[in-house]
Amino acid sequence: MADMQAFRDAVGTWAAGGEPARELAEQVGVRTAVLVEGPSDLAAVETLAARRGRDLAADGVCVVSMGGAMNVGRYAELLGPPGLGLRLAGLCDENEQGYYDRGLDRAGAPREGFFVCVSDLEEELIRALGVARVVEIVRAEGDLAAWQTFGRQPAHQGRPAEHRMRRFLGTKKGRKIRYGHLLVEALDPGQEPAPLRDLLARV
Repeated sequence: MADMQAFRDAVGTWAAGGEPARELAEQVGVRTAVLVEGPSDLAAVETLAARRGRDLAADGVCVVSMGGAMNVGRYAELLGPPGLGLRLAGLCDENEQGYYDRGLDRAGAPREGFFVCVSDLEEELIRALGVARVVEIVRAEGDLAAWQTFGRQPAHQGRPAEHRMRRFLGTKKGRKIRYGHLLVEALDPGQEPAPLRDLLARV
């Protein structure tokens, strides 16, 4: 039986020029597509939903990683009013908001369900937890030496600790995805960054 992951995979293929995913959308009962820029955002959204006892798939919600903000117009056209007619929601980085606004406008999709992160979601999570707590998580994951080496590089001297940590999380393939999950897991109730909290309340 088809599941939400199969639909998500089919949407990626469709966006790249493959076959439409209309029939699969009906089979899995998807009603809402949450558009996020990358897999670390997807991991964070699904982790917080699970922590809150939400089964997004059972609610007809599919979180879709678009592979970058510049693809939002294509995904909004396929999944929004011109395509499957799904309700759209999502997260975007502050400096990518223009892509979202233009893409949603072209697709005739409302902007109300989209929430903006200052810099990006990793920065929001680091700020919510505090750098000291994030360093504890980095230590527990065995990445402390790599973090310390990164911080000694001349290019990062004098920069705010939040900025350095955000850059560090993006220096190794797969690290942002792993920490997208871990940082959300470390949040206390009520500590969730507003864009992430408001997105889940919306869907």
